[in-house]
Amino acid sequence: MRVLLTGHQGYLGTVMAPVLTAAGHEVVGLDAGLFADCVLGPTPADPSGHQVDLRDVAAEHVAGVDAVIHLAALSNDPLGSLAPELTYDINHRASVRLAQLARDAGVRRFLYASTCSVYGAAGGDDLVSEDAPLRPVTPYAESKVRVEDDLHALADGDFTPVYMRNATAFGYSPRLRADIVLNNLVGHALLSGEVLVLSDGTPWRPLVHAADIARAFAAALTAPREAVHDRAFNIGSETNNVTVAEIAEQVAEAVSGAKVRITGENGADPRSYRVDFSRFRTAIPGFDCEWTVKRGALELADAYRKFGLSREDFERRFTRLAVLRAATDAGAVDDTLRWRR
Repeated sequence: MRVLLTGHQGYLGTVMAPVLTAAGHEVVGLDAGLFADCVLGPTPADPSGHQVDLRDVAAEHVAGVDAVIHLAALSNDPLGSLAPELTYDINHRASVRLAQLARDAGVRRFLYASTCSVYGAAGGDDLVSEDAPLRPVTPYAESKVRVEDDLHALADGDFTPVYMRNATAFGYSPRLRADIVLNNLVGHALLSGEVLVLSDGTPWRPLVHAADIARAFAAALTAPREAVHDRAFNIGSETNNVTVAEIAEQVAEAVSGAKVRITGENGADPRSYRVDFSRFRTAIPGFDCEWTVKRGALELADAYRKFGLSREDFERRFTRLAVLRAATDAGAVDDTLRWRR
């Protein structure tokens, strides 16, 4: 297929592009480039593509495309809370507009990167399936719910949207993010000798490696239409349903000498949920996640050491909120997060 991959210069997109290429697809990227320089290690070889803001996508960008994988977004809860209207403008309205343009251009499959955060305050110990009530507690998660609803309205006999509700990502990517839980805790452990948890450690978090997300999207891309059409799928593994405290303990095991410190200063996080991932395995026989939290912690620690992760880079270069604030303060982007020309 000829696949348009939005967010190809992001944390997940940088991992996903070579997986799709290896599967025989022609990948065309689309990215605003806000985080293109957030590189730890060798500079990745990006596919050819368009440097364009998601809000400025036009019909020409989806012309001749067989499928769209839509990753581009303001990508986490702190960003969404900082600028909720921008979050809805980019994550919701621009995403739906992209889907409308794609459908009008004859694109047949649209894989949307949603999130298990849509379950928000699910609480309890029962596994949450795709049919569970959606209880988003942040603008980021709420924007994902809105897009899923609007894509459902666009689904028809020729246009197949698929809602890939990813667990919280982890693992090394050449374009690193240090503001997601496992990546962050491993960095703190290496740089300070301490696995610092600011919550009380009790919330449940489902985790999934970036490479397993990439494999899942590649599988959904070519799955029979009847298996995936207009359906939501939790992406991850029950093995990686863990509490924040358990994540911290596994990081301490991976980083020799590191000690866990749970301060509880931020209180109990309302985002707590354990997730059932069986629907995707049923739809895609033979698929299962390959990465455990412990293996991912070891991989991250090795990469951080190998490529010389510094405290300054950890806190500024690989933290999305810090990158955007620095770009704004420098006048490189305006208050709508658009590049100044």
